[in-house]
Amino acid sequence: MFVRNAAATLTIAVFVFPMSEDLGWSRTLIVGAAAAAGFISMFVSPLAGWIQQKFGARVLMSTSVFLLGAVILSLRWTTSPITFYLLFGIGRLIFQAPLQISASTAVAQWFVRLRGRSSSVLGVTHSMGMGLFPLFAQLFMNANDGDWRMAWFWMGISVWIIALPLTLIVMVNKPEDVGLTPDGDAPEGGNESNPSSSPTAAEKEIQWTLKEAMQTPAMWTLALAGGLVYFIHTGVNIHQAAFLRDHGISPSIAASALTVMAGGTAIGSIFWGNLLDRLPVKVVYTATAGWLGAIALLFLLVNSPVMAFTVALLFGIGLGGLLVVPPVAIAHYFGRSSLGAIRGATEPFVSGGQALGAVGAGLIYDLSGSYQGTFPTFTGAAIIAIILLVATRRPNKHKDTETVAEGDRTS
Repeated sequence: MFVRNAAATLTIAVFVFPMSEDLGWSRTLIVGAAAAAGFISMFVSPLAGWIQQKFGARVLMSTSVFLLGAVILSLRWTTSPITFYLLFGIGRLIFQAPLQISASTAVAQWFVRLRGRSSSVLGVTHSMGMGLFPLFAQLFMNANDGDWRMAWFWMGISVWIIALPLTLIVMVNKPEDVGLTPDGDAPEGGNESNPSSSPTAAEKEIQWTLKEAMQTPAMWTLALAGGLVYFIHTGVNIHQAAFLRDHGISPSIAASALTVMAGGTAIGSIFWGNLLDRLPVKVVYTATAGWLGAIALLFLLVNSPVMAFTVALLFGIGLGGLLVVPPVAIAHYFGRSSLGAIRGATEPFVSGGQALGAVGAGLIYDLSGSYQGTFPTFTGAAIIAIILLVATRRPNKHKDTETVAEGDRTS
């Protein structure tokens, strides 16, 4: 989760300006690589979910990390939009589908009762990469006289050094593989040292197959809401550095604002993750969407470094919710037995939202010469997401007939 940020929107945001100036490419063309990968990811996500379900997180993560490092370092030699789209597109596919699905699903396998807090820790590690990789990119450029090519190269090497040994040697797919249980809880009936008659949170969790989940409105409303909030996420992230530079903010300050946003994301991951263990999932998800929609409008007020840092921090707190809440919501509603497959089926909506956010904001800029029209659009998307989430009902699985129906109980 840390190294996937080599292909994050905040990272490419640092490259939009220098690559545009050096290669003569439009900003829409550059961010279009992320958008194109987002659309393709809509078809790759189900495959990633199937691999996760069949072979486990270790195989999916180690293979993905190796490929991610290879394509990122190879961007050093890109000379045309075709090669850039191919290389960065593959990296972005890995960011959006395999690593996102495998890491969050593995955490959901290991934790049920403590799923919110454990997912928040995972979110913090992502946030660290989210803040450090854009800063790495700028530092690598500064150390090489502004050469953006060498920045790509050293980031690819960093991916391999940091994550490849861990995913190959340390990763364990689920607690049952090593004789443990989710949350470390004793199974129903307890054991000799800790007798108990109460079922654990994992044992009480109702399990759904992909086919059963697809018959419920809840799966599709959660998928649509996920697409809408990630539309906001990517639209802001990928254009933020260029937006700040357009408003007279220096390159170093713009890159630092991305780091501040990542710090906010770490704070938000802990904040929203702990809320998930205390409040209904739907309440926390709705609050996250509302936060993002409200803070997006504050970007219209940015006119100084202080304001840039403030808005970046607040928006980052909202992004921390996106790292934690949507994956936990899917696991909370449908259990962990087929979670990889279900995540693979819902993730295309997230990828589609990210693609539309990236290219949509770029088109608004190219057509109007300003990003001013993008932020009210993001707020509108948040309002639609809130309506969908409020209308979402937790599905009820009738154990006697194994049919799927909508229940009256909300999250």
